[in-house]
Amino acid sequence: MKRFHVHVSVPDLAAGIRFYSTLFAAEPTVHKDDYAKWMLDDPRVNFAISTRRGQGGVNHLGFQVDSSAELAGMETQLLAADRKLVAERNADCCYARSDKYWVTDPAGIAWEAFHTLSGVPLVGAADAGPNEAPRSSCGCAPRADAGAKSCCS
Repeated sequence: MKRFHVHVSVPDLAAGIRFYSTLFAAEPTVHKDDYAKWMLDDPRVNFAISTRRGQGGVNHLGFQVDSSAELAGMETQLLAADRKLVAERNADCCYARSDKYWVTDPAGIAWEAFHTLSGVPLVGAADAGPNEAPRSSCGCAPRADAGAKSCCS
């Protein structure tokens, strides 16, 4: 079953957490220094906020699926929408490892379809050595003007 995904950039994480925790009547299921996520069942949504872009607003929208088979179905739908498709395998973003596809709608809004494979301890953990901070700042949509693969640059 699909879960709707919304990722919002916020200028102040603490204020965002207070607001959305009150709005959803629930505390975040994931809370990091630069990121928070609510996995809600009513409505069924994966709602995330982060401070990585420095300005407020919708970062991207999407669908989280429960299996690789569902992700393959989403790939078919995204290809049928006749938009340029960007595929990422084993991508470490938002404290999770996922397989995902990205498209940008005609209005310029990025859409992500993804299947979470596992958690990771840091943003961009696969990019860093054992004693290094992560080098990427993933967790947002590829830029429409950046071509194939560019997360948060």
